[in-house]
Parts: sequence; structure tokens; C-alpha cells
Amino acid sequence: MQKMITMEHLAGFAYVNTAVCQAPVRGIVVSFFGLGNTKMFHAETGAGAYYGERGILYVHPYNNPWNWMNPQSVAMTDEILDVLIDHYKLPESIPVVATGGSMGGLCALVYTHYAKRTPVACIANCPVCDLPYHLTERPDLPRTLYSAFWHEEGTIEQVLERFSPLHLAPHMPAAAYHIFHCAADQAVNKEKHSDRFVAAMKKAGRHVQYYEIPHCGHCDLPDDKKALLSQCAIDAILNQNS
Repeated sequence: MQKMITMEHLAGFAYVNTAVCQAPVRGIVVSFFGLGNTKMFHAETGAGAYYGERGILYVHPYNNPWNWMNPQSVAMTDEILDVLIDHYKLPESIPVVATGGSMGGLCALVYTHYAKRTPVACIANCPVCDLPYHLTERPDLPRTLYSAFWHEEGTIEQVLERFSPLHLAPHMPAAAYHIFHCAADQAVNKEKHSDRFVAAMKKAGRHVQYYEIPHCGHCDLPDDKKALLSQCAIDAILNQNS
């Protein structure tokens, strides 16, 4: 199919803080939605302004709300970044940070593995890490995973492993990984997901910081940890520019 994403039509495919991003552009933060999110932004967001003041493009791809970072979502995200990099005449080495929560956390991790331009950092909040296990974790999930991957070859277990951060851990690229997970998470079990993923990443020799948040529920970070998450993204970009 002919590519449809251009700067002229970009607002139909992603929110980008182009109106408030101060020059020169120093990096790109890509933030992925959680499961079922169909929101489109028609005004600047607080995060967009926050990163824009620091010369960072902030991008929310409008991927399928049940995408689970399938190949189409990887390709669409790459295409959005292609358009931005071409428009701003940015170098291919411009630092990219991937972030998101829940399914968006999985998306950030899987995108870091498959992206055209490997992110310098990945920051995930309460991420789904074991996708085959997640298929059985809640009754609302099988339909979404089948929707995302029905066209892929192999058994459902084989397909899900190809897009499961835990199973990709031995092959994840060198980057700065920051994983946040709330202990009282009832939607994505911390012990089954982030605890195991962080252990697998450390075994593989990857640089990973793990922030375990007591008492809080799914993706419900306290304000200081929200600020830390944003600062991790900024620091990763500034370190590449120093």
C-alpha cells in the first residue's frame, strides 16, 4: 500500500508536539498507549509542553488499540519517525526513547527490539513482559491478542514469544532500561512479569534499573516516580548530546 503518513496529515496518525518543541531538536520520546486506548489529541498536552521546552519531540502513535506491538505497529511507528526526521532534517543518529505503560510498556520494550532506529533508552511502567502467560491472565485478553497476531505464522505460543519481552530478553539491544512496577498491580502481576523480566535482562548483561513501587495499583505511580520516569527519558537524550 502507498504510504499515507506525511507532515500535512500527521495529526491523523500521531500526536506530536511540533507546535511547542523548541529548536534545536535534541531527541525524540515515543510514548505508547495502553490496551484499548483510542484517544486522539486536538490540543497540546502537558507532556508535550514539558518535553518541548527541552527541545524534545514527543510522539504518541495512534496505533491499533489492540496492537500489542505487532509488525504493523512497528512499521507504522518507524514511518512516523521517518516523516519527522525528514521534516526536521535530523540525523539518523538522533536519540530516541521508547516509553509506555501496561500494553504500552510492552510496546516500548518490543519496539526497542524491532525498531528501525534502536532507542537509546526504554522506560516502561507496569509492563506486560510474559505475553504467553498474559494470554491466560485475564478473560478479556485472548480476543485482543488474537486480533493483533492472527495473521502471523506459527502456533499462538510461538507467535506470542516473538513479541514477548521476557522471551526477547537474551536478544534485547544495548540500551538503558528503566522498569517501574507497582506492587499492588491487579491487572499485570508484578512477580509474573517485571520481576522475571528484570532478572532475565540482568542475566543477559543488560543495563536495567528496577523501581518497585509499594502499595500502588496498576500504572498508578506517585508523583515523585512520575517525575523520575520523565527525567530518565530526558537524561537518556541529554547524555547522547553531551
